[in-house]
Amino acid sequence: MSDAIGIDLAPYASQGENGEMQIELIVPSVHCAGCIGRIERKLQAEPDIVRARLNLGSKRLVLAWKGDRTRASELAQQVVALGYDIHPVNDLTAEDKDATGKTLLRAIAVAGFAAGNIMLLSVSIWSGADETTRILFHWISALIALPAVLYAGRPFFRSAFRALLAKSLNMDVPISLAVLLATGMSLYETLQGGTHTYFDAAVTLLLFLLVGRYLDFRMRARARAVAGNLLNIDIKSVTILVDGKESVVGVADVVPGMEIRLVAGDQVPFDGKITAGSSEFDRALLTGESMPELLAPGATIHAGTINLSGPVTMLVKAVGKDTVLAEIVRLMEDAEQGRAKYVRIADRAAQIYAPLVHLVAVLTFAGWMWVTGGDWHTALLAATAVLIITCPCALGLAVPAVHVAACGRMLNKGVLVREGAGLEKLSEIDTVIFDKTGTLTLGTPNLVSSHSPDEVANVAGLARNSRHPLSRAICAALADGASIPEYDSIVDAPGQGLEGRLEGIVARLGNAEWCGVPVEIDESETRTGLWFRRGDDAPVHFAFEDSLRVGAKEAIVEFQSAGIDCILLSGDRDNVVESIAQAVGISKWQARCLPADKVARVKSLQDAGHKVFMVGDGINDAPALAAAHTSISPGKAADISRATAGFIFLGARLDPVFDAFETATRAASLVRQNFALAIAYNLIAIPVAIAGLATPLVAAIAMSSSSILVTLNALRIGVGRRQTLKSDASRSAPSVLNRSSTMVEPG
Repeated sequence: MSDAIGIDLAPYASQGENGEMQIELIVPSVHCAGCIGRIERKLQAEPDIVRARLNLGSKRLVLAWKGDRTRASELAQQVVALGYDIHPVNDLTAEDKDATGKTLLRAIAVAGFAAGNIMLLSVSIWSGADETTRILFHWISALIALPAVLYAGRPFFRSAFRALLAKSLNMDVPISLAVLLATGMSLYETLQGGTHTYFDAAVTLLLFLLVGRYLDFRMRARARAVAGNLLNIDIKSVTILVDGKESVVGVADVVPGMEIRLVAGDQVPFDGKITAGSSEFDRALLTGESMPELLAPGATIHAGTINLSGPVTMLVKAVGKDTVLAEIVRLMEDAEQGRAKYVRIADRAAQIYAPLVHLVAVLTFAGWMWVTGGDWHTALLAATAVLIITCPCALGLAVPAVHVAACGRMLNKGVLVREGAGLEKLSEIDTVIFDKTGTLTLGTPNLVSSHSPDEVANVAGLARNSRHPLSRAICAALADGASIPEYDSIVDAPGQGLEGRLEGIVARLGNAEWCGVPVEIDESETRTGLWFRRGDDAPVHFAFEDSLRVGAKEAIVEFQSAGIDCILLSGDRDNVVESIAQAVGISKWQARCLPADKVARVKSLQDAGHKVFMVGDGINDAPALAAAHTSISPGKAADISRATAGFIFLGARLDPVFDAFETATRAASLVRQNFALAIAYNLIAIPVAIAGLATPLVAAIAMSSSSILVTLNALRIGVGRRQTLKSDASRSAPSVLNRSSTMVEPG
């Protein structure tokens, strides 16, 4: 068995927690939900299989079975028997990953060249060329079309062959038959000196289908690349402690149970627990919050967080794929599997449509053979016309044509559409979940208390020695050309603040206790922030605020007016989240949410029958963005969030999020109209083709006309749109909310 695969897979299998064997494999030639269904059904039919799940986005197949390692190659052979390539995850080279994209690009180039030249020749023929010229142009068209069809049609021919091999049908089967029959009949007509050929229809159909398949491939490839890069923390070596002695080792050599040293500025490569030292950590990668958190001995620490201030010793608990960061990627892939199930609805419709088309074509051929007394030429022309006229172009364009028009309109509103089915899903939502920091708010603290330029410059001289977000906010508030003093003897006290000397006088910047602020003064302040004190001078308070996005409150009002329930989930503290929820008018909120908590909330709502629209920006939001019915992220969000979200909105305003929902609702109505037009076309055109009243050329023209009709209907996306609730306040400056905390973040 392993010889057919080309490699023995037993060494790649490992034992799972429940004692079963498991392996992860890549199936690069999977491109649709039908492929997933065939592979999973084949594997799940094996008696010892515990789990067989194939993810369309990552093309990763996870197998678990009861038995020994040698079973891995036998199970993989079941996939090979269906006509698919399969590789171990670590054995798939960059060349393998890029082969599909290069193949599609070459096929597009060939089909585009052929379609352009054949169309020019066809125009000359349609313009009334004499017989000699017509025959010559038909032969030239044949010489161009035959190799082009054979080369550019390979992705569809292979897919159709695999479907037939598995004794099933997909949409590539009637497409392949229509292309091959149109080409074959055109060649026959050319050999006979006939009047009509259909090379242009066959090659042009291939061109448009190839472009659509390449765009889908690129979207999925980008999502896979970003998700994979998330796990590749750029750390080559770490300092470990063995019997109190330090030594440097490669990251790959670290195993759970080792102790490592982290200094200020280090990114944490593993999950573990702090055993010595205290420091502030930037946990935005996991929580989405820009404010650092003070972690002391006994605190849990995760891969991807950044040590901001002091040295600590960490006991390693999990490495590589066992870290929380890796779990985020797995959560995303599980959510993508849910999307694949949604897509299967369309695939099942195609499974009904495809055999019906074939049956009608066969019956047409048989009927004309009987009527004409065995005239196979007439019968085949009628059957070919049926296949061409029923080619699901209008049906296939019913959704994409509207999506293109809607995407153009949304782009004008500052929203980019990334997910193919995103518009359809967005029109179905009944619940919106908002993240806080970076989504409802801008996520950047700003200095708002009044201070002279000299005061700000004096404090900035000390603040620039820290990576703390509030220190950076002070530096950002400097006036142009300000003279910044040089402090010496800098001390960074984790969780407290900075200390330095200027002209021999000690100055401190940090929390109230660190700066010696009397309790009665501290409690009288309505805003938290930083304190600065130099020598015996009176302490000076610096206040910061995070601003709401422009249009945030108005967008939520519009969603609620449309009957959409709004929820706020955040990793921040209760009091901060509550203040933001009250400011924007959201009554349902939850604080201190980890990535798994957000996913759990999304799934619980969806299990209750709700369609959830997730709005988030951080890496910690990525699993929830993937799990939701559909999702949107701001343009400045983390790469993996933008790659996961179905939509991206640009700029600092939030109201385009509601504009996207309104456009999607209008698009859903037009899609239903287009489906009605496509069905009406088939009800009229199919009987005409069966009756022999349409040659393949007329069938091709009718098919094109139906496509034009649904396209024109799609362009009505901007007509009759509902007026939304836009108040003058939505165009005003952002509301000032969300007071930032001191350097000490409560647990």
